[in-house]
Amino acid sequence: MSIHVQRKALKFLPDSKRVVARFFNNGDERTTLLIHRILQFSEEKVNEELSKTFSQFRGRHRDLKRILKQHCANFKGLFSHIGIDYHQLTENQKMLIGSYSTMEYAIESAALFNPSMIEDLDQTFLKEGEKRVIISFRAVGEGHLSSIVFRKGVIDKNNELHILNVKRHIDLPEIGIKKSYDKYRFVKKMEEMHISESYIREIMSPLPDKFDYDELKRSVNTLLHQNKLDENKREALNEMTWLVDSYYNLKFTDHSDISERVIFPNSPSEIRGIEDARFVRFTEDDGSDNIYATYTAYNGHTVIPKLLSTCDFKNFKIRPMHGNSAQNKNFALFPKKINGKYAMLARVDGMNNYIMFSDRITLWNDAIKLQEPKFAWDLTQIGNCGSPIYTDEGWLILTHGVGSMRRYCIGASLLDLDDPTKQIGRLAQPLLSPIEEEREGYVPNVVYSCGGLIHNKHLILPYAVSDYSSSYATVELSELISELKK
Repeated sequence: MSIHVQRKALKFLPDSKRVVARFFNNGDERTTLLIHRILQFSEEKVNEELSKTFSQFRGRHRDLKRILKQHCANFKGLFSHIGIDYHQLTENQKMLIGSYSTMEYAIESAALFNPSMIEDLDQTFLKEGEKRVIISFRAVGEGHLSSIVFRKGVIDKNNELHILNVKRHIDLPEIGIKKSYDKYRFVKKMEEMHISESYIREIMSPLPDKFDYDELKRSVNTLLHQNKLDENKREALNEMTWLVDSYYNLKFTDHSDISERVIFPNSPSEIRGIEDARFVRFTEDDGSDNIYATYTAYNGHTVIPKLLSTCDFKNFKIRPMHGNSAQNKNFALFPKKINGKYAMLARVDGMNNYIMFSDRITLWNDAIKLQEPKFAWDLTQIGNCGSPIYTDEGWLILTHGVGSMRRYCIGASLLDLDDPTKQIGRLAQPLLSPIEEEREGYVPNVVYSCGGLIHNKHLILPYAVSDYSSSYATVELSELISELKK
C-alpha cells in the first residue's frame, strides 16, 4: 500500500494536576456523626478550620465557597431526618460541613485518549488555510472512571495543530433533570433492557401516558422498600431508576473556558464512566449546524448508548437511545441526513460493523450488517473510529480492527454517498498501526480514534496511543481515496 501517513510530534499527555472538586458522600450514618461533631464546634473553631481549608484549596478551584455550600445542601434531606434545621446553620457551618463532603478528583491522572475532532462552529478571524477545531478526549482517573474533556486549537496551512492554552480550573456543570416522560417510549426502552414484563407492568400500570419524574421515582421507591423483595425484582427496579435518571441537561457557566469544562458521570447509568464520545458537526435540513455526540454509558454491569447535543459547548442535552438495535457500543452518527433519514454506524453485536436509518435521532431499529472481520489484522472484530466524513468520492469511514494479541489498528473504507449500504472500497492493510514507541501504555498495542476531519486536502486523524495518551497524523486525501477505489 502506497499511502504515506505522517505522524506529528504533538502529544496530549494526562495531567494529574487537573482536579475537580467532587461531591463526596460517606453514607448517612457517618455523615450524621460528622454533622453533630461539627455543630459542637465553637464559632471561633468553625472559622479557624474553614480558614485553613480556604488557604489550602481556594486557588485550586473557581468559587470554592459556592461548591462547599452546594455540597452541604445535598444533605438537606438528611438534616431534616435527624431533626436539624438546615436554614438555622450559619454560612460558615454550611461551608465547613460541605468541605468534609468534598474531595478532589484528578480527572485525567491515568489517561487522556480516544480523541474526536470536529470543526468549530466559529471560524472567524483566521488566516487563509487555517481551521479552528475542538477536540474531545476520554479522560480517565482513579478507579478507571471516564469523563469527557475538551481542547480548542487551530490547524494551520501546513496542517500543524496549535492548541490554545489549557486553563487551570475544572468546572462541573449545573445538572437539570428531565421532568416529563412518554410512557410508551419508556416501556419500550425497559423491554430492550430485558426487564421482566411483569415488573414493568407492576410499576407502569398506575402511571398516566405522560408521567413526571417524581411520579415514577415514588412508584419505584415504594416497591424498593418492601421487605420481601426478591433480588431480581430489586435489580429491575434499580435499572428503571437509572433509566429515568439518564435524561438530563448540563449547563456550564459563561465565564469558564472550554478547556475547563468536564462532562463527568452524572447519572446512575454512567456511574462507572462515560466512554468514547464520537462528536460530529451535523447539518440540519434548514442548513443550520448542531453538535451531536454518541457515547457509551456504563454502570458497572450494563452499557447503554446515549446521545449528547449542544450548539455552544456550554449547554448540553443528554438522552438514551432506543430501539432493537440500540445495543452495545460504537455508535457514530452521519453528519447529515441521507435520503431524508438519520444514519448511524454501530457495532451492535460487538464484532461487526452495522448501519441503521431512522426518522428519529434517538430511535434505532433493524440494523443492516455492513462489514465483518475479513483480514488478519481485524479478524477478531471491526468497528468504526468516528462519524463518517463526507468527500466528493463517497463517505470516508475510519474503522478499527482487532487482530492477534489484541492489537488494535485503524483502517478505512469508502461508502456510496447516496446509498451507504454499498461499499466502494476497503483497505486490505491498516492505515495506522502501533509502532514500537506507541506500544506501551495503559492498554498496550492500541491505536484508536473517535473521529477526524478533512483540511487542506488532507485527512487530519487524531488518535490514541495505547489507551494512555494521544497524538495526530495526516494523510493526503487523494492518495487514500485512490487506494480505496482500486
